[in-house]
Amino acid sequence: MSNGDALTFDIQKNPSPATASERETLLQNPGFGRIFTDHMATIRYSQDRGWHSAKIEPRKALALDPATVVLHYAQEIFEGMKAYHLPDGGAALFRPSANARRFHNSAERLAMPTLPEDLFVESVRELVKIDRDWIPTAEGASLYLRPFMIGSEAALGTRPATDYLYCVIASPVASYFKGGASAVTLWLSENFTRAAPGGTGAAKCGGNYAASLSALAEGQREGCEQVVFLDAVEKRWIEELGGMNIFFVFDDGSLQTPPLTGTILPGITRDSLIKLGRDMGLTVREEPYAIDQWQADAESGRLREAFACGTAAVVTPIGKLKGRSHGFTIGDGNAGPVTLRLKAALTDIQFGRAPDKHEWLDRLF
Repeated sequence: MSNGDALTFDIQKNPSPATASERETLLQNPGFGRIFTDHMATIRYSQDRGWHSAKIEPRKALALDPATVVLHYAQEIFEGMKAYHLPDGGAALFRPSANARRFHNSAERLAMPTLPEDLFVESVRELVKIDRDWIPTAEGASLYLRPFMIGSEAALGTRPATDYLYCVIASPVASYFKGGASAVTLWLSENFTRAAPGGTGAAKCGGNYAASLSALAEGQREGCEQVVFLDAVEKRWIEELGGMNIFFVFDDGSLQTPPLTGTILPGITRDSLIKLGRDMGLTVREEPYAIDQWQADAESGRLREAFACGTAAVVTPIGKLKGRSHGFTIGDGNAGPVTLRLKAALTDIQFGRAPDKHEWLDRLF
């Protein structure tokens, strides 16, 4: 049975790719996740063959049997990462090995076969190389990459699938939020929780996000851009947003973020910001933070800033929080100096404008 170590990608170029003119028009205003490149990477898995049939092929619709396991039992995991245009015309991925490790951990939690980490990275690298002309060059824009895996066996019955499809698609993107660098308003979810101890909170699987959508819709009806969740046990401790981790900045310049206890996604942007904050000489704590304390600190001025972070959102300042029993403004409601400094430090590395002392960039060409 192959574990994927000897696989090489069969490159099948799209016979009808977007023209240079069509691509240029699309890249002028890509939005987020609305347009896609010409190719995708795919690898198949079966119990008898292991990992096999690695391809870079034209992007196309997937043909799924109505009994496909993913449609009934949600065996699905994914990752989010980006390729960045560099000042010298090259391109690089940011910490792809960290995404590969998290994908491995998510697969284990969902009872799925683990893709060798070097094969994961190679699949992304090969896709970006063939679709390199889709990498945006506009300020702040990048090529968003979505590796995912689904249980592809056609069978009913509560058990892991025997067959799987791994795929990577790519989408040129601009800012995740319409306001760009503007501070967002959060809705505090009191009726819903994102994850519980022993659940799938630390895995990057679609079910976690589906479970957050009712709370997000509730928040959007209240004029909020995102939702923040409390823990499932005491309904007291801040955990994370629907798709982002969260940081708090205090009047002494220190930062705090909720600890990784199995219910919070271990964000790669989160980990990078912890390291960058400490590089700057800032104290960064990974400690629980209660919602009532958040409001008290915001009202007293002890809390000066808060921001969300993730691959898609990068670093997004939080200006206000609203809820049924809570409501307050953080600082002056705008992006604060520590938030902006950390965002600049991160994006300067990602886009090749600053030294990469942690060796986070994986240069492609």
